[in-house]
Amino acid sequence: MKKPGTLRKLLRYLRPYGLWMLLSVLLAAGSVAGTLYIPILIGRAIDYIVAPGQVAFAAVGKLLATAAAVAGAAAVCQWVMGVINNRVSVYVVRDLRADAFEKINALPLSYLDGRPQGEIVSCMIADVEQLSDGLLLGATQLFTGVITILGTLAFMLRIEWKIALVVVLLTPISLFVAKFIAQKTYHMFRQQSEVRGEQTALMDEMLGNQKVVQAFSREENCMEAFDEVNDRLEKCSLRATFFSSLTNPTTRFVNALVYAAVALTGALTVLDTGGAFSVGALTSLLSYANQYTKPFNEISGVITELQNAIACAGRVFDLLEQPSQTPDAPDAAVLHHANGQVTLRDVAFSYDPAQSLISNFNLSVQPGQRIAIVGPTGCGKTTLINLLMRFYDVDKGEICVDGYPLQALTRHSLRQNYGMVLQDTWLRHATVRENIAIGKPDATQAEIIAAAKASHADGFIRRLPNGYETVISEDGSGLSQGQKQLLCIARVMLCLPPMLILDEATSSIDTRTEIKIQQAFARMMQGRTSFIVAHRLSTVQEADVILVMRSGKIIEQGTHKSLLHQNGFYAQLYNSQFVQP
Repeated sequence: MKKPGTLRKLLRYLRPYGLWMLLSVLLAAGSVAGTLYIPILIGRAIDYIVAPGQVAFAAVGKLLATAAAVAGAAAVCQWVMGVINNRVSVYVVRDLRADAFEKINALPLSYLDGRPQGEIVSCMIADVEQLSDGLLLGATQLFTGVITILGTLAFMLRIEWKIALVVVLLTPISLFVAKFIAQKTYHMFRQQSEVRGEQTALMDEMLGNQKVVQAFSREENCMEAFDEVNDRLEKCSLRATFFSSLTNPTTRFVNALVYAAVALTGALTVLDTGGAFSVGALTSLLSYANQYTKPFNEISGVITELQNAIACAGRVFDLLEQPSQTPDAPDAAVLHHANGQVTLRDVAFSYDPAQSLISNFNLSVQPGQRIAIVGPTGCGKTTLINLLMRFYDVDKGEICVDGYPLQALTRHSLRQNYGMVLQDTWLRHATVRENIAIGKPDATQAEIIAAAKASHADGFIRRLPNGYETVISEDGSGLSQGQKQLLCIARVMLCLPPMLILDEATSSIDTRTEIKIQQAFARMMQGRTSFIVAHRLSTVQEADVILVMRSGKIIEQGTHKSLLHQNGFYAQLYNSQFVQP
């Protein structure tokens, strides 16, 4: 992303706070005006000090009192400006994060599945925080700096235009240096931001899977991977910081040249005019020369933060500009309470266009049927579930529910008609009661307890320190994998939608509890279209239809008994699990 494009997008986020920014500029002008007026007062006071015994103390005292009052007013303006800039910076960051989070909810799963979670988190947290720091510092320094440069030039021209001209002629050197370094450092900071996101993703991956790392003694390998990314981040950071830090000393050198030129030409002017150009005026000019060059130094110092902020903003805007999932059609129908008739016609789908997964898939499911889907790993079972839920859209063919193609239904209404229990459990940082009621927030306590009893979770919940009000972490620390899965099953028991998807729903539950859960599922599935994905064939024997998948296609179809009688692939799978060699 080009830097000018990033700046334009950032300005769009600043536009709602235009009045605040205008007030900040006015306060900066007031602060600078007060600061620049003080040297005039000091110069006049110096001119009242002629020689020993020839000092107009009353006039000097009055001028110094005025200078003190002006300094106080300038300080108040500076403080209020800082408060406004801080608020605007926080508001912009708030808006950016809100839009980024909303964008994540609108992104297709293909984007989220194809990128490390840590990288996206780094973009939303670290990059936006860097943007906040750079925006706050940059706004404060730029406002005051630009106004100070213009103000000091105006005052110097008023005092002695020839000396002011010397300052103007030397200024482009500082501007050229700052521009050259800024162009070089932007791409360096962009690379630094990208490597930092890569490092965050690696740490997120390692921390989330630390048990696996230690179980396979991969600590040293993980450390080597971290060191490699860390070394690259170190080199990127050092290179970016080194080049950006050149701005300050080079502009300081130019500033020293300007100050020396003003002092020399001013002294010569005092001698040449025979006192018409006073020592007090020269003192004011020297003060202005110092104030004139100071903003260049401050702005050059903030270039590092600004370049880093713009680079981070570029990554945030990259996320915001990703194509959203295909929106619902304007005339999309709302599926209120599905009958459960599901039809797949010539469905084709693949995650990678170069590698076919599902092709020419046909299936007709009648309302209330229990459809079991079995087959070896990678045959397309979970992919089929993703297509039924419209997490992914089919490449060819169509899937219909109650005669409606999925693209003709709103995603929200379609998914409300499915109850889903996955092998991978997800719990949020909340109470047990709130975790069960995710799908039905207005559920009563009696309904929640009934759902927990139906899923055989009530017993262990009551043994928790605060029962249903026990707060659990997002990863369910303190609960076994089976207990976490029981809570997820209780969610579906609470909602009881017309269609169910059970993807290895009992994979983490002991055999005794599994039997009870299967009985609860049997009651729950009565009259409801159900799709059951399972590796353990003991859980699918009561299904109305068993689909045997292989390489993305249905190779066998029938009941448990009929498939065993065929003595085909299903029979091989079953015998491998239940028949001793």
